[in-house]
Amino acid sequence: MNGLNWFKKLSLLLFCMFAAAQVHAQATRTWVSGVGDDANPCSRTAPCKTFAGAISKTAASGEINVLDPGGFGAVTITKAITIDGSGGSIAGVLVSGTNGIVVNAGANDVVVLRNLDINGLGTGLNGVNFLAGAALHVENSNIYGFTQQGINFAPTTGTTNALYVSHTKLLSNTGGAVFVAPGSSATATATLTDVTMEGNLRGLRIGGGVTATARNCVATGNSAVAFNAGSADSRAAVMSLESSTIASNISWGVYSGTNGTVYMSNLQITGNGGGITAVGGQTVSFGNNYVAGNTTNGAATQTIAPL
Repeated sequence: MNGLNWFKKLSLLLFCMFAAAQVHAQATRTWVSGVGDDANPCSRTAPCKTFAGAISKTAASGEINVLDPGGFGAVTITKAITIDGSGGSIAGVLVSGTNGIVVNAGANDVVVLRNLDINGLGTGLNGVNFLAGAALHVENSNIYGFTQQGINFAPTTGTTNALYVSHTKLLSNTGGAVFVAPGSSATATATLTDVTMEGNLRGLRIGGGVTATARNCVATGNSAVAFNAGSADSRAAVMSLESSTIASNISWGVYSGTNGTVYMSNLQITGNGGGITAVGGQTVSFGNNYVAGNTTNGAATQTIAPL
């Protein structure tokens, strides 16, 4: 082989390797559109059609953005990612008989879901099903029409599992709005801020190994307990409720079961089947709650005067 032919073949090989690398390269920001195509590179000028199509072309810790209204389908997330629907008036995830968004990410991965409309059509399982990851943020979203949970936060391992839900509505989920229940070898924290839970089976329910806070929330029209803390094992379930409205729920507004502790400050608890109860747990009031007009008002097991 003469030197010229060798050089040409080497150049062709390097070009093919470079082209292949470019094809498989992942962008830190990708785009989806209601009129996109998953065969596209998911750039702003050539967007993808679905979140599932875009996520494989988005680098870890990158962001998927929505260009215009559309339904972008169910997706399973296995890495740190942000999905932001703010570019479209409706950034929909519409599913039937399955989960809307599944998070099964790495131990250090943070997932952000923002400005999404997640609809289970009355047959979907969970709106968001969290199995693994460091943290999940759900912001400015609507989750409704699921048969299990709006948000099911159920990590099986780890001690740094954190759920943050803010400015979000969870409506008509027949299994419950938010359920935080880590496995026996895991713990979790949950923070809900400005969250509305309406017409579900339950509002916020936590199990053992969980510390949760709900602030400026509304739980109304749920068919069972609005706020429920209790553990089936020996681990504590601790919930702090602050400046929230708990009204017109069929069962109890606040329920503390076995190994549960609920701290209550500046709550309005009215028009429920029951106001406050503890069955194996304790309810601690800071003396500034309004409990009236329930079929049975109940009372806190302990009252602590604010300092």
